[in-house]
Amino acid sequence: MGKRLFVSVDLDGLAEDIAAVQERFADTAGLRLTDPEQAHVTLKFLGDTAVDDIVAELETAVAESGVDPFEVEFGGLGVFPSLSYISVVWVGVREGDRELTALHEAIEDRTTAMGFDAESHDFTPHATIARMDHAGGKERVQDIVESEDPGVGRLRVEAVRLTESVLRDDGPDYTTVASVSL
Repeated sequence: MGKRLFVSVDLDGLAEDIAAVQERFADTAGLRLTDPEQAHVTLKFLGDTAVDDIVAELETAVAESGVDPFEVEFGGLGVFPSLSYISVVWVGVREGDRELTALHEAIEDRTTAMGFDAESHDFTPHATIARMDHAGGKERVQDIVESEDPGVGRLRVEAVRLTESVLRDDGPDYTTVASVSL
């Protein structure tokens, strides 16, 4: 039986900083804030798969990336797919994007070789902070994203995590299944 898995860098210790950024969007119609304790940068979404198959490949990918522990600075706001049609609001990466991209590319190479689908869009390192369920508050979100550039904080990345996502009525619940040190 497979688990719903993704590979991530978690924003450990930055939950209060994420929550402070999310406060800008409080009570915005149609916007659902994510749990700041679960903020992460997704390096690769795998979907339903067996854990055993992926851990060794992940270890190989991390080794092949050549990335050593590094610092990431999070800040700024963005949306996907565009300001005219917003489905996701995110905080970006001001420093450390080169390393995150190298990790993503090495993991992408390994996982596509295993038969996983290739990403259909360019990799943009980010941490999702909210999702739009309907466009009620779209103009407010647009105004905030275009006018504000909040700092979030820095952290040292020493591992990537294989994370299980269990979908619940009140949102996804994430559990670390394996951790691969850089």
